[in-house]
Amino acid sequence: MVDMRPNSKAVDNLRAVGLRPTRQRLALARLLFAQGNQHVTAESLYDRTQVAGIKVSLATVYNTLHQFTDAGLLRQVMIDSSRSYFDTNVEDHHHFYFEDTGEIADIPSEHTLTQINAVAPAILPAGMELSRVDIVVRLRRAE
Repeated sequence: MVDMRPNSKAVDNLRAVGLRPTRQRLALARLLFAQGNQHVTAESLYDRTQVAGIKVSLATVYNTLHQFTDAGLLRQVMIDSSRSYFDTNVEDHHHFYFEDTGEIADIPSEHTLTQINAVAPAILPAGMELSRVDIVVRLRRAE
C-alpha cells in the first residue's frame, strides 16, 4: 500500500512547476519518483495504482503523465505511434528498446552524447539550433 499522507517535498515540487498538488498527482508522483529512475507506460503505472489501492482512472494517469512531461518532471520516449514510455530521468540520454520484451533501458551516455553533440551542429539547417536528440536503438534476439 502506498503511503497517502501528504509529503511536503512532493507538494513543493509540484507547486514549483505550476501544478496543483491534488491527491491523484501526489499519489502518482510517489509511484514515479520514490524508487529512482524508471520507465513506465500509462498502462503499467495504472496497474501499479490498482495494486497500491489508489483510486484513479486510466485517463487521469494519462493526463497526469502528460502534465508532468509538460512541466519537465518526466521525459516522453516515443517508440512508435502506438507505444510511448515516460522516463523519470530527464537528463539527456538515449535508449535501447528490446523488441522481444517491449522494455526499454538507458544507454550509458558518456560516449554517445559527446559524439552526437560533435556532429549535430554541422548537419543542422540554417537558422536552426539543436533542442534535443532522442535516439532509440532497437534490439532483438539474434537467431
